Amino acid sequence: MIFITRFLLVLTVLLLQGCISNNVTPEDCIIKEITVTKIRKGTEFDIVIYDGNTDLYYIDRGLERGVDISVLKEKLLNKKATLHLNNFWFGTSEHISQLGIENEIIFTEFTAQNGYSEF
Repeated sequence: MIFITRFLLVLTVLLLQGCISNNVTPEDCIIKEITVTKIRKGTEFDIVIYDGNTDLYYIDRGLERGVDISVLKEKLLNKKATLHLNNFWFGTSEHISQLGIENEIIFTEFTAQNGYSEF
């Protein structure tokens, strides 16, 4: 019985590690284009972005990272934006790794150590 319990614990830890977003690269993401209809503060300093289909996406701890909601609203409301969303083995996350509009990157988590310039 102890063996089964330990096996299940190890299996759970391994599965949960697949949900952690560390050192994300563009290759780890799917790209989605949305029309931004609403932007607001979420929980834990998150910034929540809505599209016209009632879907929502978030910048994890965006306010804590210095992302300004008023600037996002000015640049993005009622416009098409490009999102890089984390893609896991079980599906796509609503977590935004990169946010852009036209040829401008508004926010990115891609780091220099992954070969991408810092934001």
